[in-house]
Amino acid sequence: MRVGIVCPYSFDIPGGVQYHVRDLAEILIARGHQISVLAPADDDTPLPPYVVSAGRAIPVRYNGSVARLNFGPITNARVNGWLDRGRFDLIHIHEPITPSIGSLALWAAECPIVATFHTSNLRSRAMQVSYPFFRPSLEKILGRIAVSEDARRTVTTHFGGEPVVIPNGVYVDRFADAPVNPDWQGTPERPTVAFLGRMAEPRKGMPVLAAALPTIRRELPGIRVLVAGPGDPDEVRSQVGPEDAGALEFLGAVSDADKASLLRSVDVYIAPNTGGESFGIILIEAMAASAAVLASDIPAFVRVLDGGKAGVTFRNEDPADLAAQLVALLRDRVTRDEVAARGRRRADIFDWGVVADQITMVYETVLEGAAMARVPVTGPQRVIGRLRRAARGEQGEGG
Repeated sequence: MRVGIVCPYSFDIPGGVQYHVRDLAEILIARGHQISVLAPADDDTPLPPYVVSAGRAIPVRYNGSVARLNFGPITNARVNGWLDRGRFDLIHIHEPITPSIGSLALWAAECPIVATFHTSNLRSRAMQVSYPFFRPSLEKILGRIAVSEDARRTVTTHFGGEPVVIPNGVYVDRFADAPVNPDWQGTPERPTVAFLGRMAEPRKGMPVLAAALPTIRRELPGIRVLVAGPGDPDEVRSQVGPEDAGALEFLGAVSDADKASLLRSVDVYIAPNTGGESFGIILIEAMAASAAVLASDIPAFVRVLDGGKAGVTFRNEDPADLAAQLVALLRDRVTRDEVAARGRRRADIFDWGVVADQITMVYETVLEGAAMARVPVTGPQRVIGRLRRAARGEQGEGG
């Protein structure tokens, strides 16, 4: 298959959607498919050979975070050029209603379309207001995927339809076989806990962890909290006292290999996220690395952890409960090992080998359905298609 994949978020600062798109492209290429990814990126950003830059993105506040998006007439021209050159059998658009290249591709594409929805936001006023505008283009989507039950409910609530739930994927072996780094490995006297994420983004939960740290240190004075990700360490240190700040070790942004090694080395991975998550890919990565997971009890995390069987949860935004659960987990090696073992088994169902099979099945079903239906494009999309064919000097349907 010739498949074009559209990622709305910039590859300059990778996040969950970007990693998902990258990994999906690479496993499909390894299986013999021809894949091209269109994504925003600065001119000097190193990109894999299968990624085409849609130009520089700008930061926009979106879903409680800051996303780097790309929109406008120049971007639209790049999207159309990519579609023309690609001659794709199918395009796969991630977050098609995000005001970025995904929505532009959705309007312009004339081949069968699959869309994956990642966002979880049941009370989004923006989605409610934008639905009439997006409705004509959303009708072009022949296959809908949601990465979680929360994302599925968001789609059905705001846009209708019934997406199939296919989770984010993880290369489980990369985490399971990662080397242990002695510098990050915990001991009974000095256990290690890892936090990965943008520390300045409140919904990632660093303020909750910082508030819990004094209690944790009173019980476990030797604890080391390894913080990986972008942000200003001084801002985090300012949230705790000088003695507690000494327990924090800032690693900065880490490579994929170092992330896997970090998760493979620590005693516990902690995810104090407060909301806005539709899945929890980092939980799967930690489980695959055999780290015991402690996470807030937001619905997306509870589902990933199989109702709490594959990890331990604490009450969301409750530093006291976070501290109590973490101290208990670090003091009980037997329980911690059992939690880690259940998590490791759970991670296997999210392996990319399994997930890619499910996505490919959606592609094949959509292509078969499109071939049988041969439903002509109508409305605004028909006009756009005629204009694009005229620009290429082609004769479209109906002259």
